[in-house]
Amino acid sequence: MTANLGKSADIAIRQCMAVKPGETVLVVTDLPTRSVGQALWEKAVEAGAEALYMEMVPRKNDGAEPPAAIAAAMLQADVVLGATSRSFSHTQARKAASKKGVRMATLPGITEDIMQRTLNADYERIATVSTLFAGLLSKGSHVHISTPAGTDLTLSIAGRAGHPDTGINHEAGDFSNLPAGEAYVAPVEGTTEGVFVIDGAMAGIGVLETPIKLTVEKGYVSKIEGGQEGQQLEATLDEYGKEARNIAELGIGTNDQAILSGRVLEDEKVMGTVHIALGNNVGFGGTCQIPLHLDGILLNPTLTIDGQVVIKDGKHVITA
Repeated sequence: MTANLGKSADIAIRQCMAVKPGETVLVVTDLPTRSVGQALWEKAVEAGAEALYMEMVPRKNDGAEPPAAIAAAMLQADVVLGATSRSFSHTQARKAASKKGVRMATLPGITEDIMQRTLNADYERIATVSTLFAGLLSKGSHVHISTPAGTDLTLSIAGRAGHPDTGINHEAGDFSNLPAGEAYVAPVEGTTEGVFVIDGAMAGIGVLETPIKLTVEKGYVSKIEGGQEGQQLEATLDEYGKEARNIAELGIGTNDQAILSGRVLEDEKVMGTVHIALGNNVGFGGTCQIPLHLDGILLNPTLTIDGQVVIKDGKHVITA
């Protein structure tokens, strides 16, 4: 473990998760993210925790459930850190553990480079900005998104709670990604209409060479255009049926240290971007339960909530 990786892991354990001596800390990892998982486990031991390490076979997609044995172990821990190649943020296992009061952070697709760079951000500032935008989403009803690439999308968030991903998980049931830095909401199913163009990065594909254009009708993607990468996305969605095309999430990036790296964990946090996700949203206020959740990053967006411009051409108009 390098000194920089150790420092970032220590920030995660002590500052983000506030691990106390004697607490049970479970680190869940898999082969592609093993080095980060081991670093987190070592720092949990140094913090005086009863530290457990479980490595699973990598899941096929983001949103797939972890093995039953790991899901059961999560319920017995005080703190869970999921440093895995695929996300289990939007799973029943994660939701059940959070409901039981487990403090949890997931680090899907984490690399040593991302860990060392983004875990050294100003998390107090990230929490402030993320909470501000989550509040705007909670109060809002009608959203319009446009981008220079051709996005023209409307959706309803009426009655849906916005969530801040702050990275600060000190209270029972707190949950976030690490690195953190977004505000997000589950749009009302069936309300999204228009076109959005993913021109930044796409989960499961990476940074895009050719933008992917998606047409949406009554809350579901009805058409996908965009060369080979568009075909790849369509093939993935087709494996899971209609619900995979559900417009699951609107997210706003709030981490000024994040860059487009081709890893959705970091990509969706980039300051000045928004992301639209497809598939599962039952874990944060939606109704779609499916083992798939895929985020697409939109660059230089203009985001309007109930007629108020909050992001203009990728710049935050509303500031904390």
